[in-house]
Amino acid sequence: MKAIRFAAAGVAGMAELDMPGIRPGHALVRVRAAGLCHTDIDVLHGRYGSGAFPLVPGHEYAGTIEAVAEDVTSVKPGDRVAVDPNIPCGHCPACAKGLTNLCSTLKAYGVTENGGFAEYSLVAVDHLHGIGDLAFETAALAEPLACVLNGLGAAGVGARGHVPGNALVFGGGPIGLLMALSLKASGVPKVAVADISEPRLAFAASLGLEPLVSGSQDIAARARGFDFVADATGIAKVVEGMIGLTTDGGTALVFGVCPPDARIAVAPFEIFRRQIRLAGSHSLNRNIPQALAILSCDDGTMAKLVSHRLPLGEVLPFFAKSGDSPATMKVQFSAEA
Repeated sequence: MKAIRFAAAGVAGMAELDMPGIRPGHALVRVRAAGLCHTDIDVLHGRYGSGAFPLVPGHEYAGTIEAVAEDVTSVKPGDRVAVDPNIPCGHCPACAKGLTNLCSTLKAYGVTENGGFAEYSLVAVDHLHGIGDLAFETAALAEPLACVLNGLGAAGVGARGHVPGNALVFGGGPIGLLMALSLKASGVPKVAVADISEPRLAFAASLGLEPLVSGSQDIAARARGFDFVADATGIAKVVEGMIGLTTDGGTALVFGVCPPDARIAVAPFEIFRRQIRLAGSHSLNRNIPQALAILSCDDGTMAKLVSHRLPLGEVLPFFAKSGDSPATMKVQFSAEA
C-alpha cells in the first residue's frame, strides 16, 4: 500500500508498505480522508512524541472498515468510521481521574503508531466511531473539533458551561476557526477572530465571524472588552496580552501550543483583583462522539475549513510548508481526489 512515511527525524517521503496484518481486537480501515495538523510537522521534526521512526503520520482520519479480526463483533466490513487516535494506558493517576489526555504514557495513532496518511490503517476497534452518512472529509474534522471541545470544557465555557456574551479567538487558521465556530454554535452572540493575514480574516468574515487585525488599534481600543479570550496561535506574546483584553470576571484560555521554553510576564495582582479565570488545555481528549454529533448537525460551515482535498502524494509538500499560503486552511488526503 502507498503511504507517507517518516523514515527519521526530518525525513518524509512516499513509501510502498506491506498491508498491516490484522491483530485480535483490531480492524483494517481503508482511509478515505485524513487531515494534516501542525502536530504532524512537529512529530516529523522530533518536537512532539517519542520519535518513533519509521512512522506513518496522521491522527485526523476517517474511512471504511475493510476487514476485522475474528474476535471482533462490534464493527463489520463496510462500516463508515472515524478514528479516535489517542491511546491512554487506562491506569495511571491521570487516567484514573478521567483525564486520559494527560496520561503519563499517552500513545497515539500517527504519533507513536502508524496513522492515517496511508491507503490502509490498522486500528483497535474501541478507537472507532460510526459516522453514519457523514461525508468522510467532514468526519475527519472530528479529532480537531474534539480538541476544541476539550479546551472549551477546560475553560468552563460553551454549550456545557457558561455562555459568554462575546469572545475573541487569536488565530485564523483551522483550529482557531473551529473554536470560533464552536463558540458561535454554543450560543455566543458575538465572536471575533484576530490574525495578521488578510486572506484569513476575509475567510473568517465569510463564516459570520468578526475579523480583527492582531496588534491593531481596533483591538487595543477594546481592552477588557471580551468575556472569553483564547489563543490558538502558540505565540507567547499573544498569550501575554490576553489578560488585558479579558473583562473583569472573564476567562482566558491558553490553547495554542507555545514552545516549551517560552515565558510570559503577567501581573498576578490583576488576575486577583479582576477575578480572571486562567485555563489551559492539552488538546487531546476522548470526546470524538460529541464532535461527530456537532458535525452531523452543522450546516456545512465547518466543512468549509477543508481548503485542499488531495491525493496522498500531493499532501507531502505541505509537511515542509512548501505548498502553504495564507489562504490554506485544512489540507486533507482524500482517496476520492
